[in-house]
Amino acid sequence: MTTTDRRGVLWTGAGLVAGAGLAAGCSATGAAPHATASSASFAASSASSAESPPAATPRAAPAPRPFPRQPAQITHGPRDRPRVALTFHGQGDPEIARSLLTEAEKRGARLTVLAVGTWLDQHPQLARRILDGGHDLGNHTQHHVAVNEVAEADARAEITGCADRLKRLTGSIGTWFRPSRAPTASALVQRLARAAGYPHVLSYDVDSLDYTRPGAPAVTRKVLAEVRNGSVVSLHFGYPDTVTALPDVLKELDRRGLHAVTTTELLS
Repeated sequence: MTTTDRRGVLWTGAGLVAGAGLAAGCSATGAAPHATASSASFAASSASSAESPPAATPRAAPAPRPFPRQPAQITHGPRDRPRVALTFHGQGDPEIARSLLTEAEKRGARLTVLAVGTWLDQHPQLARRILDGGHDLGNHTQHHVAVNEVAEADARAEITGCADRLKRLTGSIGTWFRPSRAPTASALVQRLARAAGYPHVLSYDVDSLDYTRPGAPAVTRKVLAEVRNGSVVSLHFGYPDTVTALPDVLKELDRRGLHAVTTTELLS
């Protein structure tokens, strides 16, 4: 395995083995706006719909790194530099994900994607698509459960399960960990994430609320009303409103002189 290209990946085969049922959606308030699939139905859909990754030269993606001046749980970056990080919870319709990535790249923006493990099981090619676009890729648990509320063994399995998927697909466990169904991680989840290899938990200081489906203008207004130097913005793949809102958000950020960069760049 080589490690010379931050945008390359290590492909180890077609779709990975799915775990228990997928709890989709994400809410900072604890709400669960999506339905939950059973283990059997998810396994069947994974087998039929998984995308097979093409052959590629094995290359490793970036690994997590410590930022000594940052706390264990990061909510924002430096306030004295005109940079922001647009972070996306990675699940949902893959075409929406591709549209968001393409739109960002057209405007010179780079994103941070925190992927759900079962989403990677279904759409393994998206790991490479994200990295090849110059974006950060990280861990948002395996099944998108309320990770702060489950038993320690289950929380550990959620973190390491997604880390294993990322490792098998890219050669790295990903650059960041973000807890699922909560804006911040409990002390236990922070400890488990650190043990899994993530020096920091990535939270945010601006919540777009796009998962509530308020309409693209509302998403745009919410983000632009709160974003400032160093902000980490929470957004989601899977919602058409977010695709519609992104060009206006990026245009206004550019007008204000705020550069949309990966979280790694934000903190570097």
